[in-house]
Amino acid sequence: LREWPEMRSTNDLDLFLRPELLIDSDKLKPLSAALVSLGYTAVPEAAFYQFEKPGPGGGMAGRLKIDILTGPESRFQSTRVKGDSRRAKPHPSIGIHAHPTNEALTLEKGLQEMELSGVLGSGEQWDDTIFLPHPYTFLMMKLFAFRDRYNDENKDFGRYHALDLYTILATIIETEWREALGYRDEFKNESYVRMAGQIVYDYFSEAHRPGMIRLQESPYYRRSLQLEDFISAMRELFP
Repeated sequence: LREWPEMRSTNDLDLFLRPELLIDSDKLKPLSAALVSLGYTAVPEAAFYQFEKPGPGGGMAGRLKIDILTGPESRFQSTRVKGDSRRAKPHPSIGIHAHPTNEALTLEKGLQEMELSGVLGSGEQWDDTIFLPHPYTFLMMKLFAFRDRYNDENKDFGRYHALDLYTILATIIETEWREALGYRDEFKNESYVRMAGQIVYDYFSEAHRPGMIRLQESPYYRRSLQLEDFISAMRELFP
Protein backbone atom coordinates (compact mmCIF):
# COMPACT_ATOMS: atom_id res chain seq x y z
CA LEU A 1 0.00 0.00 0.00
CA ARG A 2 1.63 3.24 -1.16
CA GLU A 3 -0.99 5.58 0.31
CA TRP A 4 -0.83 6.05 4.07
CA PRO A 5 -3.32 7.72 6.41
CA GLU A 6 -2.31 10.80 8.35
CA MET A 7 -0.30 9.75 11.39
CA ARG A 8 -2.02 10.15 14.73
CA SER A 9 -0.88 9.91 18.33
CA THR A 10 -2.67 8.66 21.42
CA ASN A 11 -2.26 9.23 25.15
CA ASP A 12 -1.95 5.59 26.10
CA LEU A 13 0.94 3.13 26.06
CA ASP A 14 0.43 -0.62 25.78
CA LEU A 15 3.04 -2.38 27.88
CA PHE A 16 3.24 -6.15 27.36
CA LEU A 17 4.65 -8.31 30.15
CA ARG A 18 6.19 -11.67 29.38
CA PRO A 19 4.26 -14.37 31.26
CA GLU A 20 7.32 -15.30 33.34
CA LEU A 21 7.29 -11.83 34.94
CA LEU A 22 3.83 -12.50 36.35
CA ILE A 23 4.71 -16.05 37.35
CA ASP A 24 7.71 -14.74 39.34
CA SER A 25 6.22 -11.47 40.61
CA ASP A 26 9.40 -10.37 42.41
CA LYS A 27 10.69 -9.43 38.96
CA LEU A 28 7.89 -6.84 38.67
CA LYS A 29 8.93 -4.83 41.73
CA PRO A 30 11.04 -2.38 39.67
CA LEU A 31 8.04 -1.68 37.44
CA SER A 32 5.76 -1.18 40.43
CA ALA A 33 8.24 1.25 41.99
CA ALA A 34 8.67 3.12 38.71
CA LEU A 35 4.92 3.65 38.28
CA VAL A 36 4.72 5.14 41.78
CA SER A 37 7.78 7.36 41.31
CA LEU A 38 6.42 8.69 38.01
CA GLY A 39 3.10 9.66 39.61
CA TYR A 40 0.85 6.99 38.09
CA THR A 41 -2.15 5.66 40.01
CA ALA A 42 -4.39 2.69 39.26
CA VAL A 43 -7.56 3.39 37.26
CA PRO A 44 -10.32 2.37 39.74
CA GLU A 45 -12.45 0.42 37.27
CA ALA A 46 -9.39 -1.39 35.87
CA ALA A 47 -7.12 -1.82 38.88
CA PHE A 48 -4.34 -2.90 38.63
CA TYR A 49 -3.76 -3.29 34.91
CA GLN A 50 -4.41 0.32 33.90
CA PHE A 51 -2.54 3.26 35.39
CA GLU A 52 -2.85 6.94 34.66
CA LYS A 53 -1.35 10.28 35.58
CA PRO A 54 -2.92 13.71 35.09
CA GLY A 55 -1.64 16.20 32.58
CA PRO A 56 0.15 19.43 33.42
CA GLY A 57 -1.82 21.32 36.04
CA GLY A 58 -3.59 18.15 37.17
CA GLY A 59 -6.26 18.18 34.47
CA MET A 60 -7.44 15.73 31.83
CA ALA A 61 -5.62 17.57 29.03
CA GLY A 62 -2.33 15.82 28.47
CA ARG A 63 -3.30 12.87 30.66
CA LEU A 64 -1.22 9.73 30.15
CA LYS A 65 -2.35 6.13 30.57
CA ILE A 66 -0.51 2.81 30.64
CA ASP A 67 -2.33 -0.43 29.80
CA ILE A 68 -0.51 -3.48 31.14
CA LEU A 69 -1.11 -6.53 28.97
CA THR A 70 0.21 -10.05 28.66
CA GLY A 71 -0.20 -13.07 26.40
CA PRO A 72 -2.97 -15.68 26.31
CA GLU A 73 -4.50 -17.09 29.50
CA SER A 74 -3.23 -20.53 28.54
CA ARG A 75 0.32 -19.47 29.42
CA PHE A 76 -0.63 -19.45 33.10
CA GLN A 77 -2.04 -22.94 33.43
CA SER A 78 -0.54 -24.85 36.37
CA THR A 79 1.14 -21.69 37.75
CA ARG A 80 0.49 -19.51 40.78
CA VAL A 81 -1.03 -16.78 38.60
CA LYS A 82 -4.77 -16.45 39.17
CA GLY A 83 -7.33 -14.71 37.05
CA ASP A 84 -9.71 -14.85 34.16
CA SER A 85 -10.20 -13.32 30.71
CA ARG A 86 -10.04 -9.84 32.21
CA ARG A 87 -6.95 -10.02 34.42
CA ALA A 88 -4.00 -12.17 35.43
CA LYS A 89 -3.04 -11.68 39.09
CA PRO A 90 0.43 -12.74 40.24
CA HIS A 91 0.96 -14.39 43.60
CA PRO A 92 2.24 -12.96 45.84
CA SER A 93 0.57 -9.71 44.85
CA ILE A 94 2.66 -6.59 44.27
CA GLY A 95 -0.07 -4.25 43.03
CA ILE A 96 0.28 -5.06 39.33
CA HIS A 97 -2.03 -7.21 37.24
CA ALA A 98 -2.09 -7.72 33.47
CA HIS A 99 -4.91 -8.02 30.98
CA PRO A 100 -4.60 -11.29 29.00
CA THR A 101 -4.79 -11.00 25.21
CA ASN A 102 -5.93 -14.43 24.06
CA GLU A 103 -5.83 -13.34 20.44
CA ALA A 104 -2.12 -12.45 20.68
CA LEU A 105 -0.96 -15.98 19.91
CA THR A 106 2.21 -14.68 18.28
CA LEU A 107 3.08 -12.13 20.97
CA GLU A 108 6.62 -13.41 21.42
CA LYS A 109 7.29 -14.21 17.75
CA GLY A 110 9.12 -11.89 15.39
CA LEU A 111 9.77 -9.20 18.00
CA GLN A 112 11.38 -6.05 16.62
CA GLU A 113 14.25 -4.77 18.74
CA MET A 114 14.45 -0.99 19.11
CA GLU A 115 17.08 1.08 20.92
CA LEU A 116 15.84 4.06 22.93
CA SER A 117 17.86 6.84 24.49
CA GLY A 118 17.14 10.04 26.34
CA VAL A 119 17.92 12.21 29.31
CA LEU A 120 16.38 11.59 32.74
CA GLY A 121 15.02 14.36 34.93
CA SER A 122 18.27 14.18 36.88
CA GLY A 123 20.20 15.01 33.72
CA GLU A 124 21.61 11.51 33.46
CA GLN A 125 21.84 9.90 30.01
CA TRP A 126 19.54 6.88 29.63
CA ASP A 127 19.74 4.05 27.10
CA ASP A 128 17.73 0.84 26.85
CA THR A 129 16.11 -1.62 24.50
CA ILE A 130 12.42 -2.34 23.93
CA PHE A 131 10.75 -4.94 21.74
CA LEU A 132 7.76 -4.24 19.50
CA PRO A 133 5.29 -7.02 18.65
CA HIS A 134 5.09 -8.27 15.08
CA PRO A 135 2.57 -6.54 12.77
CA TYR A 136 0.58 -9.81 12.58
CA THR A 137 0.12 -9.65 16.36
CA PHE A 138 -1.06 -6.04 16.13
CA LEU A 139 -3.49 -6.91 13.36
CA MET A 140 -4.99 -9.74 15.42
CA MET A 141 -5.47 -7.46 18.41
CA LYS A 142 -6.94 -4.62 16.34
CA LEU A 143 -9.46 -6.97 14.70
CA PHE A 144 -10.85 -8.09 18.05
CA ALA A 145 -10.74 -4.54 19.43
CA PHE A 146 -12.77 -3.32 16.45
CA ARG A 147 -15.32 -6.11 16.84
CA ASP A 148 -15.79 -5.23 20.51
CA ARG A 149 -16.18 -1.49 19.85
CA TYR A 150 -18.07 -1.46 16.57
CA ASN A 151 -21.35 -0.41 18.24
CA ASP A 152 -19.83 1.52 21.18
CA GLU A 153 -20.47 5.24 20.85
CA ASN A 154 -18.09 5.95 23.74
CA LYS A 155 -15.29 4.29 21.73
CA ASP A 156 -16.06 6.20 18.50
CA PHE A 157 -17.67 3.04 17.06
CA GLY A 158 -14.22 1.52 16.48
CA ARG A 159 -13.33 3.95 13.68
CA TYR A 160 -9.76 4.42 14.91
CA HIS A 161 -9.23 0.67 15.10
CA ALA A 162 -10.48 0.24 11.53
CA LEU A 163 -8.05 2.87 10.31
CA ASP A 164 -5.26 1.34 12.41
CA LEU A 165 -5.70 -1.92 10.50
CA TYR A 166 -5.02 -0.07 7.26
CA THR A 167 -2.03 1.73 8.77
CA ILE A 168 -0.45 -1.51 10.00
CA LEU A 169 -0.75 -3.07 6.55
CA ALA A 170 0.51 0.11 4.88
CA THR A 171 3.66 0.17 7.00
CA ILE A 172 4.45 -3.55 6.98
CA ILE A 173 7.66 -4.43 5.12
CA GLU A 174 8.10 -7.36 2.75
CA THR A 175 9.90 -9.66 5.20
CA GLU A 176 7.21 -9.01 7.82
CA TRP A 177 4.50 -9.81 5.28
CA ARG A 178 6.13 -13.17 4.48
CA GLU A 179 6.46 -13.89 8.20
CA ALA A 180 2.80 -12.99 8.71
CA LEU A 181 1.76 -15.46 6.02
CA GLY A 182 3.84 -18.05 7.85
CA TYR A 183 2.05 -17.33 11.14
CA ARG A 184 -1.27 -17.58 9.31
CA ASP A 185 -0.40 -21.11 8.21
CA GLU A 186 1.25 -22.13 11.48
CA PHE A 187 -1.73 -21.15 13.61
CA LYS A 188 -4.56 -21.79 11.13
CA ASN A 189 -6.24 -24.34 13.40
CA GLU A 190 -6.27 -22.07 16.47
CA SER A 191 -9.74 -20.86 17.42
CA TYR A 192 -8.75 -17.19 17.64
CA VAL A 193 -7.22 -17.25 14.16
CA ARG A 194 -10.44 -18.75 12.78
CA MET A 195 -12.40 -16.07 14.64
CA ALA A 196 -10.16 -13.40 13.11
CA GLY A 197 -11.03 -14.77 9.67
CA GLN A 198 -14.70 -14.48 10.52
CA ILE A 199 -14.26 -10.88 11.69
CA VAL A 200 -12.54 -9.99 8.43
CA TYR A 201 -15.32 -11.66 6.43
CA ASP A 202 -18.07 -9.91 8.43
CA TYR A 203 -16.53 -6.44 8.49
CA PHE A 204 -13.70 -6.01 5.95
CA SER A 205 -14.16 -8.45 3.07
CA GLU A 206 -16.02 -6.08 0.72
CA ALA A 207 -16.33 -2.33 0.26
CA HIS A 208 -19.86 -2.21 1.71
CA ARG A 209 -19.03 -4.19 4.86
CA PRO A 210 -19.47 -2.33 8.19
CA GLY A 211 -15.75 -2.17 8.99
CA MET A 212 -14.97 -0.52 5.69
CA ILE A 213 -17.69 2.03 6.32
CA ARG A 214 -16.29 2.77 9.79
CA LEU A 215 -12.82 3.19 8.28
CA GLN A 216 -14.12 5.81 5.87
CA GLU A 217 -15.92 7.63 8.70
CA SER A 218 -12.61 8.26 10.50
CA PRO A 219 -11.48 11.90 10.53
CA TYR A 220 -8.07 10.63 9.37
CA TYR A 221 -9.45 8.93 6.27
CA ARG A 222 -8.36 10.21 2.86
CA ARG A 223 -10.06 9.37 -0.43
CA SER A 224 -6.72 8.32 -1.95
CA LEU A 225 -6.38 5.31 0.38
CA GLN A 226 -6.24 2.00 -1.52
CA LEU A 227 -9.30 0.30 -0.10
CA GLU A 228 -9.53 -2.52 -2.64
CA ASP A 229 -5.88 -3.45 -2.09
CA PHE A 230 -6.44 -3.30 1.67
CA ILE A 231 -9.43 -5.65 1.39
CA SER A 232 -7.41 -8.05 -0.76
CA ALA A 233 -4.53 -8.13 1.73
CA MET A 234 -6.84 -8.67 4.71
CA ARG A 235 -8.61 -11.55 2.98
CA GLU A 236 -5.29 -13.15 2.08
CA LEU A 237 -3.88 -12.86 5.59
CA PHE A 238 -7.10 -13.86 7.39
CA PRO A 239 -9.00 -16.26 5.13
